Amino acid sequence: MMKNNEFRKIYESYKLLIEQRLDMCLSGERLPQETLREAMRYSLLAGGKRIRPVLTLEFCRISGEPPELALDFACAVEMLHTYSLIHDDLPCMDNDDFRRGKPTNHRVFGQWQALLAGDALQAEAFNTALRANLPAERIVIAAGVLGGAAGYEGMCGGQYLDIIGEDKELSEDELNTICSLKTAALFMAACVMGCAAAGSTEEQALAAARFGALLGMAFQLRDDILDLEGSFDQMGKPTGSDIKNKKSTFATKLGIEKCRNAIESQTSLAKEAVDRAFSETGFLKWIADELALRTG
Repeated sequence: MMKNNEFRKIYESYKLLIEQRLDMCLSGERLPQETLREAMRYSLLAGGKRIRPVLTLEFCRISGEPPELALDFACAVEMLHTYSLIHDDLPCMDNDDFRRGKPTNHRVFGQWQALLAGDALQAEAFNTALRANLPAERIVIAAGVLGGAAGYEGMCGGQYLDIIGEDKELSEDELNTICSLKTAALFMAACVMGCAAAGSTEEQALAAARFGALLGMAFQLRDDILDLEGSFDQMGKPTGSDIKNKKSTFATKLGIEKCRNAIESQTSLAKEAVDRAFSETGFLKWIADELALRTG
């Protein structure tokens, strides 16, 4: 049985692969619109945990193929995630000044360039996925999954509900809906896209989807706790933004203790989901436990 430090080494090796490929994706000869590419690179290469693309690589591996086969899909997921962060931080959305310990994109490049950088990263996410050196049917599946996670039935829909929910007392069901769209949808897509890269079975893809959805819910629950209890040094951004923006969250609705119990439950269910369809689940269980207890 692998130990935590061995899983950590696997995680770091995946991160390195992703960082190198992301850098390559936005490199090349100098362009007239070079500052736009600089704005894209500024946020895309600003660090972060790279959890979603790591999951893509691992699901490809446990579905029977080398993780490198899913690298373009993994980068596409991270590009889409980064676009959403750039737009979330804009003054017309959450109006945040810091992300990952650095000034947000619009604070450095201005609002209109940040808006275009996010737009271009969303387009480049699909370009990257569609250029993958994989069978066409696998690419089509992955692109469809990514599009579903991005649109009105995914992240954009979740962001819409989140914004119109400001200044309102939302029910737990309403919070679950927002989380399932805004946060969990991309976690789920990341996992399923790894399976798509490997040409996995339908049973495995369904298990990956359930794992991602549950992990995404646990991630958001932990995020809501950290917005109340965390610090700038831990989060890389000011905490208390949900209260500032008058948003209902799991933490304010349920309380910290119930949120912790829910995280434990969601994490346990996620681990059970992959156990039924895959034989090598140690790394996924480790990462689920790490996220459940994360401090940043």
